[in-house]
Amino acid sequence: MLQQHCKELSSFMVKAEEAPQTPEENDKGREDNRGCCATLEDDDDDDDMGDHDEDHPGMEVVLHEDKKYYPTAEEVYGPEVETIVQEEDTQPLTALNQNVTQQKPPKQSFVFRSSSFLADLMDNSELIRNVTLCGHLHHGKRGVGIKSTPVTIVLPDTKGKSFLFNIIDTPGHVNFSDEVTAGLRISDGVVLFIDAAEGVMLNTERLIKHAVQERLAVTVCINKIDRLILELKLPPTDAYYKLRHIVDEVNGLISMYSTDENLVLSPLLGNVCFSSSQYSICFTLGSFAKIYADTYGFVDMCVQHIPSPKVGAKTKIEHTYTGGVDSDLGEAMSECDPDGPLMCHTTKMYSTDDGVQFHAFGRVLSGTIHAGQPVKVLGENYTLEDEEDSQICTVGRLWISVARYHIEVNRVPAGNWVLIEGVDQPIVKTATVTEPRGNEEAQIFRPLKFNTTSVIKIAVEPVNPSELPKMLDGLRKVNKSYPSLTTKVEESGEHVILGTGELYLDCVMHDLRKMYSEIDIKVADPVVTFCETVVETSSLKCFAETPNKKNKITMIAEPLEKGLAEDIENEVVQITWNRKKLGEFFQTKYDWDLLAARSIWAFGPDATGPNILVDDTLPSEVDKSLLGSVKDSIVQGFQWGTREGPLCDELIRNVKFKILDAVIAQEPLHRGGGQIIPTARRVVYSAFLMATPRLMEPYYFVEVQAPADCVSAVYTVLARRR
Repeated sequence: MLQQHCKELSSFMVKAEEAPQTPEENDKGREDNRGCCATLEDDDDDDDMGDHDEDHPGMEVVLHEDKKYYPTAEEVYGPEVETIVQEEDTQPLTALNQNVTQQKPPKQSFVFRSSSFLADLMDNSELIRNVTLCGHLHHGKRGVGIKSTPVTIVLPDTKGKSFLFNIIDTPGHVNFSDEVTAGLRISDGVVLFIDAAEGVMLNTERLIKHAVQERLAVTVCINKIDRLILELKLPPTDAYYKLRHIVDEVNGLISMYSTDENLVLSPLLGNVCFSSSQYSICFTLGSFAKIYADTYGFVDMCVQHIPSPKVGAKTKIEHTYTGGVDSDLGEAMSECDPDGPLMCHTTKMYSTDDGVQFHAFGRVLSGTIHAGQPVKVLGENYTLEDEEDSQICTVGRLWISVARYHIEVNRVPAGNWVLIEGVDQPIVKTATVTEPRGNEEAQIFRPLKFNTTSVIKIAVEPVNPSELPKMLDGLRKVNKSYPSLTTKVEESGEHVILGTGELYLDCVMHDLRKMYSEIDIKVADPVVTFCETVVETSSLKCFAETPNKKNKITMIAEPLEKGLAEDIENEVVQITWNRKKLGEFFQTKYDWDLLAARSIWAFGPDATGPNILVDDTLPSEVDKSLLGSVKDSIVQGFQWGTREGPLCDELIRNVKFKILDAVIAQEPLHRGGGQIIPTARRVVYSAFLMATPRLMEPYYFVEVQAPADCVSAVYTVLARRR
């Protein structure tokens, strides 16, 4: 048996020697042959052959996929450490769509044990406070959120007295500022949250300006005061100066945007509180002096410095209602009368879990809304002359919103917030809900005016063309869900969505795909909208004739004065002013002559549009009575032209159009709107193109906070975004 083993080994060595070898390997082979009959040496020979392969890896043919580039986990951490590699997610990335198992709201640890006490407080408007919580991103209002969340809750003050708080919690991201606008419209006051370490940021300033423009009571909550101690490690004196600087900066911004000298923030007045959400403390100087540093300081501040619905109703109605405040309906709303005629203003739409229906969220300003009551819903385009945008609906159920819980009620009196079922079909953005009979003189509340503009747009189309009706239905629903979202169809047939930013549009597309249409949708690359403007006065007098050759309008275009477009957009000047007041404003601030200042016909493309139409004709040259008879038609053509410019169908901005001459037919039949409106639009285009047109692109205000060593990286990232 030993001989047989030696023969096998000898034949193996012979085969090995047939391959070319180095001299050292030949010597080793001869030594191995001399000891071929020893079993121990046979084992050594096998080891030597193995050593040969490891010492000369370059001689081996190794496939590309078998090459070893990185050490294994065992080589890195050692054999005593167990390493596990998972190639699949143990939890699915898509969230489970499950119903809430707990349908009833949890009981509060204080004050009321049932929803009946909450419902009873709704009848006393003196004990109600409607508050919006807002602030910059990550300043501590709430966790992550992209939708405003209304909560109705009973809270006690330091004396133990209960108040009904209607609180709407709004997102801090600037892309979702439309949610803040919807909340401010139905509130009487705002609590502005400011990070004690970061101070007043860019979005904080915008929120202060927006709240002042809405004529709301402003209070401040300086949050995260623990950061001054734990992170910045400031001594008490420096922390005091830091907090004082924040309050002074806010007061400076308020005085810049407000004409009310009494609107001053100070911890001594009680309208500034200090809090730390992480440690569950909130106090004012008054509550802290009582050694009662709990969350009740927040309640005291809101109760003392935010008016009740009854006290703040007159200011709210004067600012938001388009009708007369002196009418019977206006007086009922100013008194917050629960027995008066029904007037309800809805500003937000919340979809059901299945995404089929929407519930309208709004505020009852007068009267009492009942479940099952027939109502008349007035849209944003409703006027007393044109009642097309109105519809009779029947109210379904009514709820009080407590975040993700809803408390069903049979009626909601004036001064309260309400969630309404059954009136969503005719509502697109905002609406006015009133009684179907007896309120024929009712007018609408002003549509929301946002402090940001939708400038990012994407084109969408379904992957399967046969699913286009589903996508159109989904577009109508997301248009209701997002206040500042705009959807339109281009001349090419593309369906375009306009939003405030990429994150905003990402949320819109998620809802469109997952909730409202449930189909696959293709999306084009995002682009920005442009504006069209001019840089010089028209080189020629431009005219256009009507198709019947009986009317002729002559115009020129020129740039507006610097800052005038911003004043119009911010409603510093309004076209609804009388001619004398309007003329004085343009004479004193922009040095216009008296004739031009009192000859302003319209702003365009709407009442706050950044373009002006001026009648610069002379009575000796033009028949003013005939020109006045077609004024409305010319204004419509002007607004149509400024809404869709001649270069790329974008908005015209910062342009003044002057009517220099007009020849109008004597017969009314020959100067109708069908003749004048398109002609006015054509002459607007001609004058615009003769005034050296230019395209304007939007730009972002950005505030970046970063360590000093990250500044170059931030510049690199921003440079890639151009």
